[in-house]
Amino acid sequence: MSQDENTPADAPKIHVDSDWKEEAQAEKERLAQKEQERAENSEPKPGELPPANFKSLMGVLASQALMGLGMYGDKETGKAIVDLPGSKFAIDLLGVLQEKCKGNLEEDESKELDQVLTELRSRFVQIAQAVATQGTEDAPAPDPTIHPGG
Repeated sequence: MSQDENTPADAPKIHVDSDWKEEAQAEKERLAQKEQERAENSEPKPGELPPANFKSLMGVLASQALMGLGMYGDKETGKAIVDLPGSKFAIDLLGVLQEKCKGNLEEDESKELDQVLTELRSRFVQIAQAVATQGTEDAPAPDPTIHPGG
């Protein structure tokens, strides 16, 4: 006697979908992708380093450039320290990254790099002109080789 003969006629029938494994795997992959995106976009906790990725590299170089442009004051004196050659070097390194990575970056990375470079170059020109106008003896003269266009 088969199992069908022993099953009452009003008992629910079980239908096994053959695609359930594929659906479960696809859902697992979607959840893993969301978790990865969340981890990449989350801010590091105090004392933790950010993830080592392209965005972090841009951030380190941009911070170095901003530091040279006097955006951060000396902890002891509170005065801004301008280091135009150091700032120019960091901006130039970002330009090298842009040139060497062309065509290999994600669209958002490329746009962010363009934006960061445009802003840093503009600030560099403004600060260099301000230093030249002030005529301070301890600051180097502006470097004419850098301009907002690259």
